[in-house]
Amino acid sequence: MHENLFSQFSTIGIVPVVKIDDATKAVGLAKAMIAGGIPIAEITFRTAAAAEAIALVTKAVPEMLVGAGTVTNVEFAKQAVAAGAQFIVSPGFNPSVVDWCLENNIPIVPGVCTPSDIEAGLSRGLTTLKFFPAEASGGVNMLKNFAGPFPNLTFMPTGGINLANITDYAKQSNVLSVGGSWMVKPDLIENEDWPAITKLCSDSVSAIQGLEFAHVGINNKNKEEAEKAIALFQTLGMVRKDGNSSTFMDTTIEVLPIVFHGKNGHLGFRCISVERSIAYLATKGLTVKEETIAKDAKGRIKSCYFNEDASGFAVHLVRA
Repeated sequence: MHENLFSQFSTIGIVPVVKIDDATKAVGLAKAMIAGGIPIAEITFRTAAAAEAIALVTKAVPEMLVGAGTVTNVEFAKQAVAAGAQFIVSPGFNPSVVDWCLENNIPIVPGVCTPSDIEAGLSRGLTTLKFFPAEASGGVNMLKNFAGPFPNLTFMPTGGINLANITDYAKQSNVLSVGGSWMVKPDLIENEDWPAITKLCSDSVSAIQGLEFAHVGINNKNKEEAEKAIALFQTLGMVRKDGNSSTFMDTTIEVLPIVFHGKNGHLGFRCISVERSIAYLATKGLTVKEETIAKDAKGRIKSCYFNEDASGFAVHLVRA
């Protein structure tokens, strides 16, 4: 249900929760968020300006994916959709709001924090739910507990999440995207401090990738040359672990008996979601070498290489 929309949620990785008092500032805010790499906003019905703000952004910034949050009754849902909201988010599981959205084919992400709430969502065919308030309801550990009995559900945790803990949430296999308001603080919106919002968005997008150096791969002309390198690394105290086509020394050096990708070898980087990081790195000028994409049984990308290199080393992305 609404797979394309939720695929966008996953690729972006963050759904900012926007509380805005002056609708005339909504377009400037949307442009600042897009400049920071977050083309999505959940504009909350905590203020009377919500519907107008949604309408203004939808018209002026069509590349922005705009939804409505804090939708606590059907009237709010109707106002949001009439204004152009492309999805609805609610803080709790309100059956009347959920049912109205389903009847009208409107994407809905209702809030849950207990197994009973989750089962109410499952009974209606929902596959993505908002975990709220996340930190106060057990945080990452609760999400881990939910993964067992509800293996096919994904969550959008929101509440108490910030730049310091966003990566911990993003690493959970059942987290589709993370919600929060730290990058769109009301005082920054009020003062129209768009550069600050852009910077916070950019920092958040970078953090949610979970990018970190994993290993270096070293090319060799043949097996004999590779064995000489392996022997040297063993002399230096590293432990050998043979694989099907290469040998790892500890976990940081991969010795290949052939000339593989890259003139000299490759640099491997871990990330939380390869799909998400491909999209992110594309904004930095990196392009995927399509024939190197490897997927798992569920169709998710496990690894890939980029066309660009670093000093003769190919750049390799692997899912953590």
